[in-house]
Order: sequence, then structure tokens, then C-alpha cells
Amino acid sequence: MFQLTSFLIHGIQPFLIPICFIVAWTVIILVVLSLWAAARDSMTTAKQMHQIPCTGCQFFTDNYRLKCTIRPSIANTEEAIDCSDYQPKTNPYLY
Repeated sequence: MFQLTSFLIHGIQPFLIPICFIVAWTVIILVVLSLWAAARDSMTTAKQMHQIPCTGCQFFTDNYRLKCTIRPSIANTEEAIDCSDYQPKTNPYLY
């Protein structure tokens, strides 16, 4: 029994370093790819959120209770990107 165990340990030992090397680099590559995908997705989301025109609209109140006087249910959401009631502020100091 001891001879079989000794043979398995000494037979596998030359392959352990290459296997550990490959596993370690695989884990590093997967972590980098995961971080890259997260950064790419967050940039896509940020670009889409910057298309929301609510803060430049004259109906936007900048009040947390009533954000928009025309369509309060979609104010500052993705649904407001193509809002048909959007009116740009003519002079932001008047409002």
C-alpha cells in the first residue's frame, strides 16, 4: 500500500508545477475579464443615464417630492429619454 501511495505522489509531482501555473493564470485572466466586463457595462449604463434630459427641462422642479409637474412618474428614469413634453429651460435663473 505504501509503495502505491509513494508511486502516485512521485508520479504526480512533476506535473504539479505546470498544473498550478496554468490554474493560477486562468484565475488571473478570469478576474481581469470580469473587471473589464463590469467596467464596460457601467460605462454603457452611464452613457444611457446621461441621455435623460429632465434637469434641463422647464417643468423639472428639482424637488424630491414632485420632480416633474407634467409627468412625475417617469421623471429621472430611462422612460424620460424620449419625453414628448420636454421643453428646454430658456433662462435657468428665472425658475
